[in-house]
Amino acid sequence: MSNIKPIHIVGGGLAGSEAAWQIVRRGVPVILHEMRPVRSTEAHSTDGLAELVCSNSFRSDDWKTNAVGLLHEEMRRCRSLIMSAGDLHKLPAGGALAVDRDAFSAEVTRRLESHPLVTIERGEVAGLPPADWDSVIIATGPLTSPALSQAVLELTGEGQLAFFDAIAPIVHYDSIDLDIAWRQSRYDKPGPGGTGADYLNCPLDRPTYEAFVDALISGDKTSFKEWEATTPYFDGCLPIEVMAERGRETLRFGPMKPVGLTDPHKPGERPYAVVQLRQDNALGTLWNIVGFQTKLKYAEQTRIFRMIPGLEDAQFARLGGLHRNTFLNSPRLLDDTLRLKADPRLRFAGQITGVEGYIESAAVGLLTGRFAAAERLGEAVRQPPETTALGAMIRHITGGHLSADEPGGSRSFQPMNVNYGLIPPLEELPAHDADGRRLKGKERGNAKRLKVSQRALGDLDRWLADDPPCDDAGADFL
Repeated sequence: MSNIKPIHIVGGGLAGSEAAWQIVRRGVPVILHEMRPVRSTEAHSTDGLAELVCSNSFRSDDWKTNAVGLLHEEMRRCRSLIMSAGDLHKLPAGGALAVDRDAFSAEVTRRLESHPLVTIERGEVAGLPPADWDSVIIATGPLTSPALSQAVLELTGEGQLAFFDAIAPIVHYDSIDLDIAWRQSRYDKPGPGGTGADYLNCPLDRPTYEAFVDALISGDKTSFKEWEATTPYFDGCLPIEVMAERGRETLRFGPMKPVGLTDPHKPGERPYAVVQLRQDNALGTLWNIVGFQTKLKYAEQTRIFRMIPGLEDAQFARLGGLHRNTFLNSPRLLDDTLRLKADPRLRFAGQITGVEGYIESAAVGLLTGRFAAAERLGEAVRQPPETTALGAMIRHITGGHLSADEPGGSRSFQPMNVNYGLIPPLEELPAHDADGRRLKGKERGNAKRLKVSQRALGDLDRWLADDPPCDDAGADFL
């Protein structure tokens, strides 16, 4: 195995780190290129691999009725580095899998630095990789350097699309007024590492909510350059003030919905709206404001967010921010194994391919790593079944969306979180439970999702059973 030529990976984020792990599991060496700390980005603050720059949540961990949780479970069965490190450093977060961001990044960095088949080179890859790199994975994420972006643009003749992604603020725990805020997960639902009381909740009555919405709408916001003015937001990560501008009740049916929560300070009285905070580090000293990504200027963030009951004296460890993301028109540019059609030695992974979310990015890295390793070893490149979450995402990236000439199609490819809508439907929908009782409404929906998830995991297990023998160097880490 030592004579095998290495695969180069550009970018040490979640996708690049996961791709590297999947490759070296097969006994193929990797050279991982990460430009930090030689050159930093607008969003990163450390030189650690797989740094989480936005939320610390991997979202729902429920594989039975949630597509994100299903993706978690599929990745675990594929021996994912990202999921292994996430599970090791999980924090209480209701039904979600949240992680200590610093410990998580340190874990991923340690495992890759310690692996005998991984070489990490610090420095920017400016422009296209050298011609003698015959197998390359570009996993530079939404903050791809201008030089590399321009090189890809020139190579393909196809423009990259762009959208804005916003970061939520983080609050020091000891500055939160616990005489107002209370601990509770929505519907008291426990999750991985959780107890059912994993969020801090700040209640708003109607006058306070109305004043808060007014402040968001009128607050001083980051101004855009002329070329940025028409860049769309990704709907899954809208700034809080943009949501407020879409309607006065939008927040009450979004991140500030009060359902499933009971204020113990006011028994029998349901809040008009609720702001939730989620633990951000293992010590419990930092909490992020859930769903409060923002493009408000810093002074405005401090003023407006202190209008929230319980946060009147909040001290912020980090204020929200905004950065510009780029992604490829993947259905046009990439083949079904994520190779660039204009230069097949180049594969792409992560958010740059047109997925959205930490886990989705890591999952594409997982698949790209598997594809590249198989190709290097002279094996057939095997696609995951389209009935799995992994397979459904690849299908979306490489052509599962509607094009402009199809009914209901759009003119452009857009980023997508994993969801059940990407997975082929069941041939027969469940109508009754195990006792023969007819299922209705939410019950039937959950039963349907469970069946889809069970089918996905069964199909995935059969797919994995056909894998060639794996050297799994470094398996002691997992």
